[in-house]
Amino acid sequence: MTSSTFPNISINTERLVLRPLDADDVPTLTEMMNDEQIAAWTDVPQPFTEQAALTWITEYAPAERAAGRGLDLAVTEFLTHRLVGVIQLTKTNWHVRSTELSYIVAPWARGEGYASEAAMATAQWLFGDQKLERVELRTAADNTASQQVAQKIGCISEGVLRNACIAHVRGDDGAWTDVRTDFIVWSLLPEDLEGSAEHLADTGQFTAFTDWN
Repeated sequence: MTSSTFPNISINTERLVLRPLDADDVPTLTEMMNDEQIAAWTDVPQPFTEQAALTWITEYAPAERAAGRGLDLAVTEFLTHRLVGVIQLTKTNWHVRSTELSYIVAPWARGEGYASEAAMATAQWLFGDQKLERVELRTAADNTASQQVAQKIGCISEGVLRNACIAHVRGDDGAWTDVRTDFIVWSLLPEDLEGSAEHLADTGQFTAFTDWN
């Protein structure tokens, strides 16, 4: 019988360690989630409080994993242990063997290729260890940085979900306003990974393969 929950795991790449979120992450996670870009492109409540971070780490994330719906992983630098992002798996369907993957990168860690390295390592683990058959990503129509990550790891664009995404724009008064936009749907299948892993290795952004336990 196949598993219907994700294990508590740690995934290592050359530069990163992906591990379960921990209460020690609260201050850094709070700072990260109050970033303008994250506020614009996610539904994270603003301002994001330390209590919200603690609830996410101690209640939401464990409940999602226990129910088989998903997995939340802190992305940290291997050398400094600094939190540089979060990988989130949601809407997991164990019958179809699919899950939806999203990534958030801290403002102090952008431009390093961390999102693609972490997403690629997670996808390799999902297809290899967890025997999943499909990983889906959704990026807001104007979120070009997120779309570049999807392309870099080998995702195929499948189409547009019109008016399905709510982004946020900050007004002159500092308040955030909801703005409707489209979602671009991307998918990654096991056979898509081979070329993209080689490409990332060639560009020096990813060294295959990951190490997990």
